[in-house]
Amino acid sequence: MRRSFYNWLMTQRNPGAANDVQTFANGAFHDQQFPKQSEDFDEISRYLEENANYLHTVTTFDEAWEMYLAADAG
Repeated sequence: MRRSFYNWLMTQRNPGAANDVQTFANGAFHDQQFPKQSEDFDEISRYLEENANYLHTVTTFDEAWEMYLAADAG
């Protein structure tokens, strides 16, 4: 069973936020409405576009999603 994107994203948290994915993870951690159980790209992407002021560019989500898929394939 694949873990949720949020579960994977939390492994990227870093208080120093050295890169955009870590900054995204830090913001998602504080977002109480984030779809935490979802594994669906479209659902998460739609949510972020409409609600996530902490995500500075959708490209960061795309990068994180690719990392998520790669981690799950490994």
